[in-house]
Amino acid sequence: MHPIIKKIRKELKEKSDPKVREGMRRYFKEDINSHGLKAAAIKEIAAKYWNEIRSLGKKEIFDLSEDLMKSLMIEEIGIVTLWIPKLKKQFEEKDLDLFKKWIEKYIDNWANCDSLCNHTVGDYIMKFPHRIDEIKSWTKSKNRWMRRAAAVSLIVPARRGEFLEDVLEIADLLLEDEDDMVQKGYGWMLKEASKTHQTEVFNYVIKNKSRMPRTAFRYAIEKMDQKLKVLAMKKDN
Repeated sequence: MHPIIKKIRKELKEKSDPKVREGMRRYFKEDINSHGLKAAAIKEIAAKYWNEIRSLGKKEIFDLSEDLMKSLMIEEIGIVTLWIPKLKKQFEEKDLDLFKKWIEKYIDNWANCDSLCNHTVGDYIMKFPHRIDEIKSWTKSKNRWMRRAAAVSLIVPARRGEFLEDVLEIADLLLEDEDDMVQKGYGWMLKEASKTHQTEVFNYVIKNKSRMPRTAFRYAIEKMDQKLKVLAMKKDN
């Protein structure tokens, strides 16, 4: 085991709090593995050890990150989600295969899914937009977190008003997904897109209202003008 990994795990163990651990287990619907640290403590540890590894090569940082992820501990994966976006200028096209592997093998809750995808995969797709079809293919996965990842990877671009056509296509692909974590994911994606493309998202929601799960629908209209929200919720639309 790399000395950095040993030091990180030692510190996580020393700062663990059984009450925090139990609270997290109640908070998440899924069974999670946790040391028992709050988000602020994870950020502090991530920043501390980033200063120790930042001079390493990208491959070595990726390898260290995967070693942390293999633990399936929510805090260790959380550290990785804070480290990897710092390397976005060094991202290469082939890196998407690794990110996909991480989601498939190590992600088992919405918090780590969103943290990894919002920034790492989001940054990747803004650098290599022609790989968006690969992201769309995730919507066909049997893995709920891969399907959610297809949507939440476009959260930041959607918030900036980018990739609207792709946002709507991903929403189409996930439209009748029965998993509430996936519904919340694509509903959130539509909500972010609505901030700059309110009319287009409103029209999409109205067009698909009869098929869209209520959870996704409510997320999608959350940030719209009140008049549009009321109009969207009318039964005769």
